[in-house]
Amino acid sequence: MATPTSTTPESTTLPSSASSLVVRPGRWVDGWDAEDPAFWQSTGRRIARRNLGWSIFAEFLGFIVWQLWSIVVVMLPSAGFALASGEQFWLISLPSLVGATLRFPYTFAVARFGGRNWTIVSAGLLLVPTILLGIVVQNPDTPFGVLLLVAALAGVGGGNFASSMANITYFFPQREKGWALGLNAAGGNIGTSVAQLLVPIVVTLGAAGTLNIQLAGWMWVPLILVAMWGAWRFMDNLSTAKADVAGAAAALREPHLWLMALLYIGTFGSFIGFASVFPKLIADQFPAFSTFQVGSASLTLAFLGALVGSVARPYGGRLADRIGGARMTIAAFALMIAATLALILTLPLGSFWIFLACFLVLFLATGIGNGATYRMIPSIFAARGAATAGEAHSVGTQRKASAALGLISAIGAYGGFVIPQVLNASQAATGGYTLAFWGFIALYAALLAITALVYAVPRASLARHRI
Repeated sequence: MATPTSTTPESTTLPSSASSLVVRPGRWVDGWDAEDPAFWQSTGRRIARRNLGWSIFAEFLGFIVWQLWSIVVVMLPSAGFALASGEQFWLISLPSLVGATLRFPYTFAVARFGGRNWTIVSAGLLLVPTILLGIVVQNPDTPFGVLLLVAALAGVGGGNFASSMANITYFFPQREKGWALGLNAAGGNIGTSVAQLLVPIVVTLGAAGTLNIQLAGWMWVPLILVAMWGAWRFMDNLSTAKADVAGAAAALREPHLWLMALLYIGTFGSFIGFASVFPKLIADQFPAFSTFQVGSASLTLAFLGALVGSVARPYGGRLADRIGGARMTIAAFALMIAATLALILTLPLGSFWIFLACFLVLFLATGIGNGATYRMIPSIFAARGAATAGEAHSVGTQRKASAALGLISAIGAYGGFVIPQVLNASQAATGGYTLAFWGFIALYAALLAITALVYAVPRASLARHRI
């Protein structure tokens, strides 16, 4: 079986079923056709899976860097930093704001520069915030503005999701895109959990009472270098990958894109927002659990929220395939409401374990909702195509759906900024978080109603389809 490698300046034509596949210097591949069954079975699948593996690894590190400050912020007071709670919230939320914004240009970078090339560059950019983090946290007199700048630079990790998903979609045939993209997304999301698990362990190794907080940044540098090398050595650029600006423009004119973006803010935005702020909530509500020593509850258990949400995501998509995306999204929002309400009612008890249980159910619901809402997007655009079949269109339904997936994932990521800032405003105004949680319940109830009224009942605008 041939693989697309080239060590000479001349073009190379691969033999047998891949005879139309030409590899040029720089690992540029011409003639890629994943929809050709013979090509896919003999050559394409192996190449695509190799690219998927390294893409997942690079995106995984991107999520780690994106969410590093979620755990570092809680450790700063123990390292001698005197930060107000509001300042801590800004350090937590700013990477999400930058990462969400970068997802828009990152979506088109693959087609402009090549998937392999951009993976090398985007992975290399992760070195900047990790190395700077390792430097600035060593001095408690570092100005807050400098800390904020370094935290903002961590947002480059959030952009990696968009370029990674865009790159992988070019490699796989339509019938296998769902599996590949789901695996890619889950592999990235779990990086949040890994960061929150490993950072406290690594920085507290060594002499008793010593907090080597600078290792929170330096520990990832070798892995980032491995990701860059792996992308350079084993990934490929597809010349068939083209930026679909027309498809994106057409998708932006579709009202359902904005409705689904709102639903995705409620599901994925809640996941990434609560994942980033969960360690701080534990530290605020249960100070006895926030000392960073091996064996403390916050050290060993704060990562569970992101882990549960990440693992639940593919199951949300699978259940949506069976019973419908709208129904699963409604169920997810109902469970989010129930978990948040239980959290409000049990907070006065002061029980860490009840608090943790409520949040784990909430994370479970956000993960299920992530998979279900993402599964709804192609179904909605297919139904819109059927409903407007007699009308003239300059852009096909599939192109609009593909563009919508990227755009909605970018818009939904803004929830990672909104959730911490709402909690920050609640604490500043009332001294606690209960008001914010009531606001989240109101939001989830509104999104549940939108899903039920627009997508769970047959509508002419959706060709009488239930989504």
